[in-house]
Amino acid sequence: MQFDNSYARLPAHMFARQDPTPVAAPGLIGLNAGLAQDMGLDPDELSLPDWIAVFAGNRVPPGAEPLAQAYAGHQFGNWVPQLGDGRAVLLGEHVGPDGRRWDIQLKGAGRTPFSRMGDGRAWVGPVIREYIVSEAMHALGVPTTRALAAVSTGEPVYREGAMPGAVLTRVASSHLRVGTFQYFAARQDTDALRRLTDMALGRHYPGTTGALGLLEQVTTAQARLVAQWMALGFIHGVMNTDNAHVGGLTIDYGPCAFMDAYHPGRVFSSIDQMGRYAYGNQPQIAVWNVAQLASSLLPLIDPDEAAAVEAATPLVHGFADIYQAEWLTRFRAKLGLVRALDGDQALIESLLDRMARLGVDFTRAFRCLAEGTAAAEFPEPEAFTTWQADWHARLAAEGRSLTDAQATMRRVNPAIIPRNHQIEAAITAAVAGDLVPFHALNAALAAPFDAAPDDPLRAAPAPAEIIRRTFCGT
Repeated sequence: MQFDNSYARLPAHMFARQDPTPVAAPGLIGLNAGLAQDMGLDPDELSLPDWIAVFAGNRVPPGAEPLAQAYAGHQFGNWVPQLGDGRAVLLGEHVGPDGRRWDIQLKGAGRTPFSRMGDGRAWVGPVIREYIVSEAMHALGVPTTRALAAVSTGEPVYREGAMPGAVLTRVASSHLRVGTFQYFAARQDTDALRRLTDMALGRHYPGTTGALGLLEQVTTAQARLVAQWMALGFIHGVMNTDNAHVGGLTIDYGPCAFMDAYHPGRVFSSIDQMGRYAYGNQPQIAVWNVAQLASSLLPLIDPDEAAAVEAATPLVHGFADIYQAEWLTRFRAKLGLVRALDGDQALIESLLDRMARLGVDFTRAFRCLAEGTAAAEFPEPEAFTTWQADWHARLAAEGRSLTDAQATMRRVNPAIIPRNHQIEAAITAAVAGDLVPFHALNAALAAPFDAAPDDPLRAAPAPAEIIRRTFCGT
């Protein structure tokens, strides 16, 4: 690894220097060979004991400068002035042969000054979940943090009982969050805000300048990201500002899920009792998070707060139009539509309303539409066939054949997603020492749009939802 640690060169109060805590007996659960190669690293070398020790936190590689980042955040709308990396250590920033910069972070690496009474550890369940889902999101074309490796620790982690411990090696273009900016804005630390702004622009938006430029870029990135989530039926589950990435990445896969039965009010998080982060609320929460970034950047926008608010407000309000345009583009593609015509939104919403009323599986409905078998997914076939007539008329209005439309649809409507029951089966098997289901699921998810009828992970109909809640790893 070729380290150049720009975050470690920031003023010392912006983070805490912290080595990972060694573990008893590191063992490799999974190594992402494709990602390693993208980073200019040798997967065979990374599979050797010395590197497994690095991924477990038992060895700090030459050039690394481990640290825990400081940040704050709104958690379920409630302000928490200090959060920070409570169970993660940023080893450093690897620069690949192509010049790309990769943050390398160990998640579950032990206590830090930000642990807030926590043990700083992770058990194998959340590590496997984040590995599977983040890599599935990458394969689906969604901006995301990624998983380079997962290792077992040979030590128990105590949650509702004793669980086997694990550490995830997460990589990203940065780990800068809205909450990172909030932390220093709350302390009126304008110098830190300026340094963060320069770093965020350099990492994610080269060519853009200034705090207003950053706000505009983050607004656009977040609007497009959430539109992608919505088009895939993905529910993040904890859209706190400390989980809103300024580069527009999906970050932190705790209580997340891809919907089975479609409903805009669907919630999977065990801690979201009021449905704040339900599927249908995600666009509103995203713009709320962007507004918190705008508030943090006001001192950099203009010394006159009223003038700063006046300059920032139109950018935040622009979220709605960007999101709506992206949402329409993505759902048109899901229906095989190329041109934008009046009435498209009504056609899309008519299908979604029928799916919600009848509890139709989100992913299967669109994939089967591409395969010509969607009628069987609807308990009341007439609810589908009446809509289908409108859809066929809409295709005819732009001169597209059903065959051409369905070929397009198969490229955007996945045949497989990481369903909760499949993830739970992989976790259960891994706890028992069997990693075959984990590797098989990852392999299938690496080609999500391919039709593979002989693959039981793709061919089986979705069961009635048996995993109704997901949990944070802490």
